[in-house]
Amino acid sequence: MIDLSINFAGIHSPNPFWLASGPPTNSAKQIHEAFEAGFGGAVWKTIGAKVINVSNRYALYKRGNKILGMHNLELISDRPLSINLKEIQEIKKLWPRRALIVSIMEEYDRKKWEELALKVEDTGADGIELNFGCPHGMPERGTGSKIGQDPALCAEVTSWVRRVSSLPLIVKLTPNVTDIRRTAQAALLGGASALSLINTVESLMGVDIDTFEVLPNIGAKSSQGGYSGEAIKPIALNLTAKVASMEQVQSNRIPISAMGGISNWRDSVEFLLLGATSLQICTAVMLKGFRIIEELLSGLKNWMRSKDFSTLSEFRGKSLCKVVPFSELDTTFRTVARINTQKCIGCNLCYVVCDNSAHQCIELDENDALASEQAHLKEKNRHFPQVKEQDCVGCALCYHVCPADSCIELIIANPIEKKTAGNETSPTALAASLF
Repeated sequence: MIDLSINFAGIHSPNPFWLASGPPTNSAKQIHEAFEAGFGGAVWKTIGAKVINVSNRYALYKRGNKILGMHNLELISDRPLSINLKEIQEIKKLWPRRALIVSIMEEYDRKKWEELALKVEDTGADGIELNFGCPHGMPERGTGSKIGQDPALCAEVTSWVRRVSSLPLIVKLTPNVTDIRRTAQAALLGGASALSLINTVESLMGVDIDTFEVLPNIGAKSSQGGYSGEAIKPIALNLTAKVASMEQVQSNRIPISAMGGISNWRDSVEFLLLGATSLQICTAVMLKGFRIIEELLSGLKNWMRSKDFSTLSEFRGKSLCKVVPFSELDTTFRTVARINTQKCIGCNLCYVVCDNSAHQCIELDENDALASEQAHLKEKNRHFPQVKEQDCVGCALCYHVCPADSCIELIIANPIEKKTAGNETSPTALAASLF
């Protein structure tokens, strides 16, 4: 039996997949439908100081039809606080076994933070998430990333809420800092029960080179916004690993709710392997709908079954030990690239990038260049690029740019006698596991 349930700072959830605070959690109707679809929890769209949102608030970063990321200028909930609180209470009564956390954000005013936290606690919600990450709109009012970028403010505001509320307290960290561990430590000092990360990355989406307008165009003007989606996943993985590796987090078993670019079950496994307990998803839902939970649940279960895991705790954080300081990497480890001529399509891109941007260790003669330009030449007259293995440093650039599947492999070579072909230890393609 596969058990996906988690205990997050005392909050029970039937699975680790939560909706992150944002447009998909703006109302009881939406969260009700998400829970019906199978999500284990949800973080209610941030409530707090009164705001006025703008139109044309989203912009997408694309390559062709592929959406890589989303830029948004949406602020916190612009619905009346009384309606939000009423609906939070209703959802918790309807779904007592699902995790319901409420995100809150206020101006730098102790009384306002305390009053809002107490109102949330009265709804019966399972926990409170302090939004210290909003990178646009709110910092000008003394909150959002204004607090998240200042460890002293982070600790102070967290302590205000901690004094008045007994609910599990999750602090949402901003990635827009030099060292996220400083604010994580400050949040724990202030009394946080758990941490969530990352919030969106501050960005400008682009410029219309015909009209000179900055996107998204809001009455001929624009502003810095928050960037999310698949493109920020490497940033989120890095910061999750940094926080999960902190001694204070490990020794006190502080749970982490990770988010940032999660769009399929493989992404979720990576975050779990780096120490996450719950997984928050927003942009992928905005682009595909609540139905993505089916793939997330089935994919995670099937992967666990294939690895003989029955619970998430059996592999949570299993990859953290593999993230080490650069100084601890094995400088004697060596790989060389090898081109499979049976799979080579003769584009010679490997030669171009190696010659222009790497170590000039791929050979190509005039006949090779001719063959790549004249596709009608007979196969017997074709020549293929060859790696000078004695010069190859195994940087993997050629492997990553090659358009032919499995055409280039990285072979482990003897660090001392790698000039001799017989010293290879394995002809296995290692790029996928190494990089």
